[in-house]
Amino acid sequence: MHVVIISQVQSYLLVSLKEFFERAEYEVTTVKADVEAISQIEEETMDVFLLYVDEKMADEQQALNFIKDKAVEKDIPVFAIGDTHELSVVENMISRNLIRRKFLRPINVSEVVDAIVSFMKDHNKRNKKKILVVDDSGTMLRNVKGWLEEDYQVTLANSGAMAIKYLATNRPDLVLLDYEMPIVDGKQVLEMIRSEMEFEDIPVIFLTNKGDRETILEVMALKPQGYLLKTMEPEKIVESINNFFEERRKKELLSF
Repeated sequence: MHVVIISQVQSYLLVSLKEFFERAEYEVTTVKADVEAISQIEEETMDVFLLYVDEKMADEQQALNFIKDKAVEKDIPVFAIGDTHELSVVENMISRNLIRRKFLRPINVSEVVDAIVSFMKDHNKRNKKKILVVDDSGTMLRNVKGWLEEDYQVTLANSGAMAIKYLATNRPDLVLLDYEMPIVDGKQVLEMIRSEMEFEDIPVIFLTNKGDRETILEVMALKPQGYLLKTMEPEKIVESINNFFEERRKKELLSF
C-alpha cells in the first residue's frame, strides 16, 4: 500500500507520520499541493491521499480539484488533518463524500495511522463486488470464475432455477446471465428479477452466444445493463465488467 501525504509545509509531524506508516508496511511519498508534483507519482501506486491542511493549501484550488478527480477516477480514499475551519474549506472544495475521515489538530500520530490502516483493510475487503454467474455450462462457469475471482466475489449457479433460489436470500452487485438455458432461461430469470420489488434494481448483464438482432431486441426491452457475447476475448469481457462498476462508482460518488 502507498500513502501520498500532501502538505505545503515540512515538519517533524510529517516525519513521524512517515515513520509510523512505514512500520505498518506502507510506502510513503510526501509532496506539495501542486498538480505537476502529484502527477509525477505513478497512478497505479496511489492507494491513499492524506492531506495535511493549512491556510496555504486552502488556496490551492487547482491542486485540490486534481486530487478530487484522481480520487473519483481511481477510487482513492482521502483523509485530512487540520483545524475545524481549514477542514471545512477543503471539504467543500473536494467533496464531503470523498473525505473518508477528518482528524483535528493536535493529533496523535499513532492513532491517525492506525485509523487509516484499519479503514483501508476494511475498504479493500468491502470493495470486492459480488457477482452471480448463471450458466448451464460447467466449463463456462469455471472459466468466468477464473477470469473474475481475483477482483470479485464470484458465486456460480448452473441453472435459472438455482439463480432464483440464490436471489431469494442474497443480493449480488451484478448478475452475469446466460440466455439459453433449459427449463428456466435467461429471459425468464431477468423478468423475475424485474418483477420483484426487493431486487428489481439488481444489475443484470447478459453473457451469451445469442447475438442475433431479434434476440437482442427482445432482451434489451427488459432493460439489462449490458449484453456481452461469449465469443469475445476474456480480457474484453472482464474490461466491460470493470467499466460497468467504475461508471456506477463515479455516479455514486458525484451524486453527493
